[in-house]
Amino acid sequence: MGFKTIDSKHIFSGRAIHLWKEQVVYPDGRKVSIEVLKHPGSIGILPLDDQGHIWFVRQYRHPTGGMLLELPAGTLETGEDPKSTAAREIREEIGMAAETITPIGKLYLAPGYSTELMHLFLATGLTPDALELDPGEYLEVEKYPVEEVYRMLDRGEIIDGKSVAILGLMRTRLLGKDRA
Repeated sequence: MGFKTIDSKHIFSGRAIHLWKEQVVYPDGRKVSIEVLKHPGSIGILPLDDQGHIWFVRQYRHPTGGMLLELPAGTLETGEDPKSTAAREIREEIGMAAETITPIGKLYLAPGYSTELMHLFLATGLTPDALELDPGEYLEVEKYPVEEVYRMLDRGEIIDGKSVAILGLMRTRLLGKDRA
């Protein structure tokens, strides 16, 4: 069984995304037109400090119509290793460096139309070490105790997809088996 791309046309390029229109032949012979958002990949980070607080950014996200509470994240630069991206982004977004950055998984953010693969990390051993924000970013740093974060998640106050996924992956590890 195979799917075959028979045509691919570039439509648009932006700062981090490229839009293509592709013609695909399915195994049953049907031809389908698919729009594909090509993306270099990204990272998402759960920063956990020694006092048991998870660090977030409240960031302006124009498509949502306002500010959104989310875990720090960023786009891979060309040729950049995801762990290096995580180390850079945590410094840019929350002003902290991490002693340890541990991979916890990866996920496709929107596989129906995008190639964006997000690498997920836990960052611990946080110490102040700020970098400048990327141009065009507007965000506020917030931190909450682990237990409060999961109450917020359960009340539907955290609705950013990557944050929900990362917190879900880490729930048992952060709350313990009996409290998760």
